Amino acid sequence: MTGYRSVVGWDADPVVAATPARPKLADHLTADVCVIGLGGSGLAAVGEVVRRGLSVVGVDAGRVAAGAAGRNGGFLLGGPAVAVHQAGVGWGLESALALYRETLDEISRLQELLGPEVIRRVGSIRLAGLPGEPRDEDEAADRLRESADCDEQYRMLTEHGIAVERYVGPLGSGLYLPDDAAMNPARRALGLAEIYGATARLYESSPVTRIGPGQVSTAGGSVSAGLVIVAVDGRLDVLLPELAGRVRTARLQMLATAPVAPGLLACPVYGRWGYEYAQQDSSGRVFVGGGRDRFLEQEWTIDTEPTAQVQHWIEQLAGRFVAGPVEVTHRWAASVGYTPDARPLVTEVRPGVVACGGYNGTGNLVGPIAARAAVALGIDGVRPASYFAT
Repeated sequence: MTGYRSVVGWDADPVVAATPARPKLADHLTADVCVIGLGGSGLAAVGEVVRRGLSVVGVDAGRVAAGAAGRNGGFLLGGPAVAVHQAGVGWGLESALALYRETLDEISRLQELLGPEVIRRVGSIRLAGLPGEPRDEDEAADRLRESADCDEQYRMLTEHGIAVERYVGPLGSGLYLPDDAAMNPARRALGLAEIYGATARLYESSPVTRIGPGQVSTAGGSVSAGLVIVAVDGRLDVLLPELAGRVRTARLQMLATAPVAPGLLACPVYGRWGYEYAQQDSSGRVFVGGGRDRFLEQEWTIDTEPTAQVQHWIEQLAGRFVAGPVEVTHRWAASVGYTPDARPLVTEVRPGVVACGGYNGTGNLVGPIAARAAVALGIDGVRPASYFAT
């Protein structure tokens, strides 16, 4: 894999690279709430506890957003993991639409907190298939099926007052969703940590070794807390074995390229049923991910090392998205959680221990919503909304 670098592409951002590390937990602390995981959902849980005027300690095994929260595609897409018209079949249409509207509100909330430089409300494009002409008959047939599904999604969103437009352009055809947004996910998480860290006590490089009643132990210290929120996605079934079978860890892989002509991708673009995705930053660098379904069995894993087969596939994808050759500069992978019915989990696992996770690849927006629901469940006893599995 020529040009391989083990550094995550998003971390090359000067703001991310210049952010100093937070300390390790090295003492015994007491707080009202302990949050495990400092990605997008964990930081939302911290923020909600702070908003309530309670004390909170947050810990992470690595850096803030060292997992999937800082290694994903940087897409902020409205709706659940599956298209709303599909989710409505299994969950009930009103439930699926309610989550869609919550996610759009979450984009606005993030933009207000972090500003338009970090949260860029540029919309997104869902393609029917992949850019360019179909490479074979199977791809052509799949594109026709997805085009029909785009028609159904357009009808459903229009009928319920959610902004959507037809897209026909250089990339192909599909839908344009104007309310969606893009970001560097590492910058999002580090920015939230800076805001909430003024009140909360946040510790990095502090892997949890034990979660007990009212007590969290790490490699270097411990926290006593009346409520523990476990806000991780990938490896949630490892950290809390009780959830095995309800959530399963998968690997998602990405790469980043050297700059190409700016403006080739004006907004995040995803196609082939959402399995393939790309966005371009202001410098012209392209961030591309996908291929999981083509190597499905090997991608059900807790391993986070990129593989030659998937990386070869997404390197080809990168060329299709920009209609030309690319130079790959970074390759990486991350763990995420999937549930059988695509509903995220918000559940009390043990007395005083509430978990949220299993975002099915949509943790950037669904994760924070789930995290606040987890806090409400743990503190107020409020049952989560029907679009969560409990």
